[in-house]
Order: sequence, then C-alpha cells, then structure tokens
Amino acid sequence: MPKKLPEADICLASGLHRDLLLELPEHLKNAGIKALIAPIEDWQEVPVGTRKQMEQKCREFGIECAFPKPFCTLEPEKDKPIIARFIEETHVGRPLLEISTTSFGKDEVIEYAAVRRSAPCRSTWYIARKLAGVSTKQEALYDAIAKAHHSFPCTATMVTDPETKEPILHIGGFTIREEVDKALKKARARE
Repeated sequence: MPKKLPEADICLASGLHRDLLLELPEHLKNAGIKALIAPIEDWQEVPVGTRKQMEQKCREFGIECAFPKPFCTLEPEKDKPIIARFIEETHVGRPLLEISTTSFGKDEVIEYAAVRRSAPCRSTWYIARKLAGVSTKQEALYDAIAKAHHSFPCTATMVTDPETKEPILHIGGFTIREEVDKALKKARARE
C-alpha cells in the first residue's frame, strides 16, 4: 500500500491481490475516502469471503462500497449517494440505451441505439453500433447482441463463478441483452 493515498471521494480498486483488498478499507478511512468500488471480473481475485470481509469493514468505517459482478452491473442505489453520483457523472455502470425502431417491409428493425450509460469497458458503444439495421425479432436480436458482445474484449472471465454458476462474462452478456429489451419496450411505448 502507498504510504499516503491521494485526496479523493471514491476509490476504484481493480486487479489488487486479496491481501491488499482486505487492508484497503482501513487505508481509505484514514485517508478520508468515502466510497469504494471493487469490480469482480474474476471471482478468483475477489472470492466471496474476501468480499464479505471487505463489506463488513466498510460498514464499520462508514464507507460506501459496491462489488459489481461484473463491473457493467454497477447501478446507483439511494443509500449509496457517492457511488450513485460517480455513475451519474461518468455515465458508466449498468448500460442504459435509447433505441429507435423503424419498419423495413414487414419487419421492425433498430434504426439507432444511443448510449446513455456505458459499460466501463466501453462494449455498450460497440454493441449499440452493431444493432443498427438488426431485426427486433428475439432470435435475430439476441444473436446480434451475443456476436457483438463476444467480439469486444470483455474484461470478465469465462471461468464459471461458483456463486452465480455462470461465467462472469455471460452475466455481462445477459445484462446488455436485458438493457436492449428494456430500451425496445420504452421505444414501443413512445409510438
């Protein structure tokens, strides 16, 4: 650990050894840092026990904390205003899209997909670009999302997470698919 942490409101901890992660809350408290985001892209780096110990220490020290698994599942929460502000100001976290559709013959296709909040790895931008002209029929749409998601260098592992029983990369894929579905539902409600 550095002897002195820089002045900040929030710490984003990624790629640290679990022994360092376990010591981090106390260092944050001493530095006056009020929030911690430690994304879990690989469960082996932040096992469940490590996460639970860190959550307990953060509670004891009055530090907001989030452990999104993967990072693109980070959402604002009312009881974590500093983390919510980070998400709002950086437009990073769980993807948020705005979609417009148009008719193409008898088919409905995506005209455009605008990114309002991106996955931290930026895959949302890539996927949104690949959705233009894609049919909104579920099979075609999900296939296009999966191809785009797997073509972009997701930072999550393909190793199965024992807690979720899924590779964390797949959770990222399910997340963007859910967000595309939500954006389509909103687009149809506007029509």
